Amino acid sequence: MPQPTPFHRMPWADFDAFARLQGDASMIARLRGAELSRRKLLVHALLEASAKTPGAFGPLPPLEAVWDLLARVENVSPVALDEVFAHPYTGSWAGYSTRLLTNDMDGVCPLWIHLGHVHALAAAAAITADLDFEMRIPVWDGNAVLPSLGTARLPAADRFCTAVVTGGRGRYVVRGESGEVRLPARLGTDSPGWWALRTCRAGDAANRLSLTLDDLDPYRGLHEPLPPDRLSSADTRTWRRLLSESWDLLRGATPELAGMIAAGLDSVVPKPNVPFQNPSASTGEAFGSAVIGLPEDAADLAATLVHEHQHIVLGGVLHLARLYENDRTERIYVPWRDDPRPLSGAYQGVYAFFGVTAFWRSAARSSASRRAAFEFAHWRGQTWRTLLTLRKDATLTDAGRRFLDGIAEVLGPWQQDPVPEDVLELTGLLAADHRAGWLLRHLRPDPAIVSATAGAWLAGRARPPVVLPPADLPPTPVPDGPWSRSRATLLRLGMSHEGREQWRSVPGATEADFALIAGHHADAASGYRAELHADPDRPVSLVGLGLALNAAGPNPAARALLHCPEMVRAVHRELRRTARDVPTPEQLARWLGQLVSG
Repeated sequence: MPQPTPFHRMPWADFDAFARLQGDASMIARLRGAELSRRKLLVHALLEASAKTPGAFGPLPPLEAVWDLLARVENVSPVALDEVFAHPYTGSWAGYSTRLLTNDMDGVCPLWIHLGHVHALAAAAAITADLDFEMRIPVWDGNAVLPSLGTARLPAADRFCTAVVTGGRGRYVVRGESGEVRLPARLGTDSPGWWALRTCRAGDAANRLSLTLDDLDPYRGLHEPLPPDRLSSADTRTWRRLLSESWDLLRGATPELAGMIAAGLDSVVPKPNVPFQNPSASTGEAFGSAVIGLPEDAADLAATLVHEHQHIVLGGVLHLARLYENDRTERIYVPWRDDPRPLSGAYQGVYAFFGVTAFWRSAARSSASRRAAFEFAHWRGQTWRTLLTLRKDATLTDAGRRFLDGIAEVLGPWQQDPVPEDVLELTGLLAADHRAGWLLRHLRPDPAIVSATAGAWLAGRARPPVVLPPADLPPTPVPDGPWSRSRATLLRLGMSHEGREQWRSVPGATEADFALIAGHHADAASGYRAELHADPDRPVSLVGLGLALNAAGPNPAARALLHCPEMVRAVHRELRRTARDVPTPEQLARWLGQLVSG
């Protein structure tokens, strides 16, 4: 009697534990098992589809040769086969190539180069299993990639060509038309013509973080394949130092989260430093990997590792449980992005910043760090407000609501944790700044209401004719005007005397911004008025004026500029078109702000 096909299912105990940040390494292992099975199915489907496409593999051997070598690897060493399939960018490659094949596209390389990556996967698995074999693989700009192992660099006359990988018993050669590279006995070390994947290890044997710094795999990016971008030795040392320091911070502050990160994060794709920012990203197709810009310090890296680990976990959960309906409408405000997000993006953000909040909370409780207290207070509030919005969304499934309820059980009580009053004032400033900037750039008031309001001003009416702000305006993803996070950067730098010395190097910061963050609110208001005199449409100046006026006490102009800035600007534009005596944005905001509740 045939046995039923086994399925991966997530126990409710795991589901609820992940929601509450109570996971462990065994739960991550179960997610990994499901991801590996999914990966194998995706690759199998891709190869079956490619077999129906004449000439899909160009000059490479037919698919039967790949199947044969993979079968040999599985027979001798199933672990070696699993290693290459579990490599994060095997998933990225499978997803990208499937889309190319489905849409009959070439991508950044000819289609046979992309589909032929499976030949390289088979060769890498065979080397790991120490088989005697020969396999022809694709070469792009002289780079013959062996996924999860490294890259052989060959002289090549053609941009897209092939090379033969051959050998056995630990001795392997990659041979091209104009040269060859002998792989070292220890594949984890560089040798002439061979770039190995570099490993970073931190901690002791009992509590170790082990990651690869992958600057080689062509499918390590988020969108299009990339050529190798080898880190310098100095940058590699910096990454290793920061990873070691960040691991110490994580182990000390959040040992449970650290344990899950060690079990779930395999690879970091290193990117250059972006001054005063911490860019990072991940994709559900590359379970276990994160793209991270070189951070400023270990605390930033620790928070980023937590953030991306949360995305990785939720990506795995979403492959086993449906949390929401497929609604791609960009309609939700989130404080960590400058554009409206679909529910899926907002949900991911809540889970990621829930983890970030947990890290900063523990860091603040274990030290006197003003920065940690600020980051905790800021992200607990912003994540909680977004969570409350999501819990009311009609596209959530029952499982999706249950997961958010689990987050809320932990995050809700944190809202009552004591935080210094001056720190809370700074978090309020930052939250108001970003929210008003988003409203101003992504909401479009009804033209009829704008016209009627402008007419009321021109008629000399003492009060505007509408209740402000207008309710339920749908956002548009196309921004009206640029935005700068310079004030947020200045605020964080202002946490220390050393940081204030860098104020002048913050891109986009103005004298008014410096004055506002330094607490010189009257000077800031004057500066923003001057900026608006030069450009009355400038979003950062309109919101900055609202912040400066609000800091001095209750003010109707501040209320309008912070709660319905899009209406202030739209009516002011109309008056610039129709009025002989155009008011300043502040004068108009003071009039409109009579009907705005703070």
